[in-house]
Amino acid sequence: MPFKADLHCHSYYSDGKHSPDFLYQRAIERGITHLAITDHDSLAAHAEVASGEELTIIPGVELSTDWNGLEIHIVGLGIDTQNPALLKLLEAQQERRRNRIASFDDRLAALNIHGLKDYMATLPCHSYTRTHVADFLVSAGHSKNHQKAFKKYLARKGKIYVPAQWSPLAIAVQTLRDAGGIAVIAHPGRYPLSRSKLQQLLTDFKTAGGEAMEVSYGNIDPNTRSKLTEMAEAFSLYTSQGSDFHSQEAHWTDLGRFPELGTQAKKNAIWLHPGWHFSAS
Repeated sequence: MPFKADLHCHSYYSDGKHSPDFLYQRAIERGITHLAITDHDSLAAHAEVASGEELTIIPGVELSTDWNGLEIHIVGLGIDTQNPALLKLLEAQQERRRNRIASFDDRLAALNIHGLKDYMATLPCHSYTRTHVADFLVSAGHSKNHQKAFKKYLARKGKIYVPAQWSPLAIAVQTLRDAGGIAVIAHPGRYPLSRSKLQQLLTDFKTAGGEAMEVSYGNIDPNTRSKLTEMAEAFSLYTSQGSDFHSQEAHWTDLGRFPELGTQAKKNAIWLHPGWHFSAS
């Protein structure tokens, strides 16, 4: 089977909708040979799925980090899932998430909206997110859809907004490296950054030990893909790709559904990294 890698997706242990086994089977159906499950601040999926004859599972994680007051996501690929320092960082991140949910719950209660904690307790997730709060608001009839839930309640100007507190980017990157992983900037075109600010982010990321960036992902437009490929080359970063898949209900995305790396990007593809130890044949 031809090599086909999806290096960014989520299970229901973070903000995805499906089990790790669903992702495994779906990847095979989609002709994927290498799949990285990269839940937000959680490694739980990797206790349930492992590589088989038809599919190589790459241990991964997506860390929420703080860079100059902006939330930046860093994917770690090929990590040691038993690394003590990484496990300690993930527990700290999950504790921050639990505390944030408790604050959301308090603020909802002040608006006479109750039940968030009970709702969260029914979920399999380890890493609570604002998406889960939006799910609750919609399911309980307090909002028509996720977009309205975020705008009215969860966005920065929302009624119950609580700022996140994440690990500094440099610490997250170093922790991933110490765990044997390759640090990758996730979906860099989605951050509210000018070209000069993105260049500063890449400079700081590389100084911290970051080695790769995603240049192809779900719903990326051709101009952004071209720009990111050029920037990856300029900063001597390996190129990565991934669907950022969360749910089969989102018909515009699926595992493996993103543009193929272009000729230039393939010259520095992440599977050419000297630390990449997953067969690409």
